[in-house]
Amino acid sequence: MVNLRINGIALSVQEGTTIMNAAHSAGIDIPHLCYWEGLNEIGACRICVVEVAGMDKLLSACNTEVKEGMEILTNSPRVRLSRKTNVQLILSEHDCQCATCTRSGNCALQTIAKNLGIANPIYKDITEKFRWNRHFPLIRNSSKCIKCMRCIQVCDDIQDLHVWEMVGTAQRTSVGVRNGVRMDEARCSLCGQCITHCPVGALRERNDMDEVLDALADPDKITMVQFAPAVRVAWGEKAGLHRVEQTTGKLVAALKQIGFDYVFDTVYSADMTIMEEGSELIKRMGNKEKYSWPMFTSCCSGWLRFVKSEFPCFLPNLSTAKSPQQMFGALAKTYMAEKLGIDPARIVSVSLMPCTAKKYEADVEQVNGSGFKDVDIVLTTRELDNLILADGINAGELKEMPFDSFFGEGTGAGVIFGATGGVMEAALRSAYFLITKENPPADAFKNVRGMNGWKEATFTVAGTHMKVAVANGLGNARRLLNAIKADAVEYDFVEIMACPGGCAGGGGQPIHDGREMAEIRGGELYNIDSTLPRRFSHENPTVQLTYREYLGEPLSRRAHQLLHTEVEGWDLTPETMKQ
Repeated sequence: MVNLRINGIALSVQEGTTIMNAAHSAGIDIPHLCYWEGLNEIGACRICVVEVAGMDKLLSACNTEVKEGMEILTNSPRVRLSRKTNVQLILSEHDCQCATCTRSGNCALQTIAKNLGIANPIYKDITEKFRWNRHFPLIRNSSKCIKCMRCIQVCDDIQDLHVWEMVGTAQRTSVGVRNGVRMDEARCSLCGQCITHCPVGALRERNDMDEVLDALADPDKITMVQFAPAVRVAWGEKAGLHRVEQTTGKLVAALKQIGFDYVFDTVYSADMTIMEEGSELIKRMGNKEKYSWPMFTSCCSGWLRFVKSEFPCFLPNLSTAKSPQQMFGALAKTYMAEKLGIDPARIVSVSLMPCTAKKYEADVEQVNGSGFKDVDIVLTTRELDNLILADGINAGELKEMPFDSFFGEGTGAGVIFGATGGVMEAALRSAYFLITKENPPADAFKNVRGMNGWKEATFTVAGTHMKVAVANGLGNARRLLNAIKADAVEYDFVEIMACPGGCAGGGGQPIHDGREMAEIRGGELYNIDSTLPRRFSHENPTVQLTYREYLGEPLSRRAHQLLHTEVEGWDLTPETMKQ
């Protein structure tokens, strides 16, 4: 143990503890900008400096380990002056138009500047100009960048994509796209992890709220909105709702108040996805020599961009089943329109997703199967929260409302799509039934749960051994794919999610600076699953009705037309996204 004093408080902490963590253990929070524990501990911002007795220079608390007998001041006159000066210098290179910034009220720089009492700039404004393709789903505002390097670190060390790099020297140092290419040429997966790890508003998703508001205001349009499983466990965070308060019933009520004509549940089409993907797996298992192995899930659009640009040799391995978002969109403008007696040309299909890559997916022309654009507009959870706040809706006071008829029915299997391992588990539950005509115990495949970046398990179904793997985070996906290419591992079925923790930790989810929320949100999805009366996709009565009335059976000709796609033909940069 190491003995020291911080602001006069005697402490004893483990050897190797940083000053930052030692102070935190004593109830002292040292302000910081660039620091993210375990990811970015480089002391670049110089906001976390502290004074150590006997030392001439101030030390960064985030990456300096404590030593025996240290006497540390986190609030001495020297520290206060240095901290304020450093923030003022950062502000001289920062676009301070907070009123129009997506991170206003949830910005580390804004909070620190306010706490330090900085009211007037004292240095010349040398803000970098903002030049970017505003049609691309991911927007970078260089005039807001504080060069903390978090985006570089998460993209390099976690996602292993290497999209960003430091460019220029001295005062001209900035963050840019690696090798100076345009963003639409950078092989970015659009996972959005750089957005959720940015402490300011330098990175954000493309704002599509005005399109939704225009549709809501048009009396000739009928608006249908779906929301994903991971949205239900995150939408209330910005409003300050406790986890048990942010129910689907309250979210439905909020969307009705906003003015949507129909509110449906993406869990319905998640169950549809399982029926198609599970049937496809069984078909492939029965004709193994005809197919490439393993079969990969195809729900995550960030993963699809990654495999298409980085590992095109595995494109034949992808399930052809569309994502739940796109299945819902296709059925909205065909079966749902027919069943509800609506002209599909009047429908505006809106999708609420925890993901930034879903904006790309909806714009891919080759994914459409209804004769229209299947999903017209995609909003992230953050954009959804802004819609709710803009209308002055008090989320805590909302009265529960049900989904609209038919397409609000889902099962626990569809709900867990939002957690890493959830798609795999849901598929195995129904694949077991489709093979044996009996349900397994609902938790028979729980070994694929958990936050480990690469998990594997072997299950026996009707005497057939099935080896499966689950990866979350694209760095882990790259390791797994390289191992498969090298014949170091062998699997039958693989689930990959681009974001660490799966959709629950998606790049479109609410941002909590310095905190990873995927495990907490994912755990809540499994809690919801455990309490539902139906936990198998094949037991969803609306899914059964859809097949009886419209599709016939899984993998039928009509099902292929509406619910399947060939990713090999997708354009990585649709016309709507080009400069």
